[in-house]
Parts: sequence; C-alpha cells; structure tokens
Amino acid sequence: MESRPAITTQLAVACLGAGVITTFAVAQGQNPFTALGITLFSALAAVVVGQVL
Repeated sequence: MESRPAITTQLAVACLGAGVITTFAVAQGQNPFTALGITLFSALAAVVVGQVL
C-alpha cells in the first residue's frame, strides 16, 4: 500500500504537469477558473490511475 507522502508527491507532480499546459491555455484566453478546474481534475485522475496501476 502506498504511504501518504507518496500520494502527496504524485498529486504535486501531476498538478505541476497539468499547470504548465493550463498556464498556456490561460495565456491564450481561456477562463482561469475553467483552467483551474481542468488542472485539478487531471491531477486527481493521474493520481487515481497511478494508484490503480
């Protein structure tokens, strides 16, 4: 079973990765709140997939 710091680390890395693309999308004119929602969803999805696999 994964420890809590490992899950926290996965979440941080996933947020950073998604945040890079989100920053570009906001720079192109996307709504920042929509971009933040997409970032959080994709980060959580990455962690869930990482835990299942």
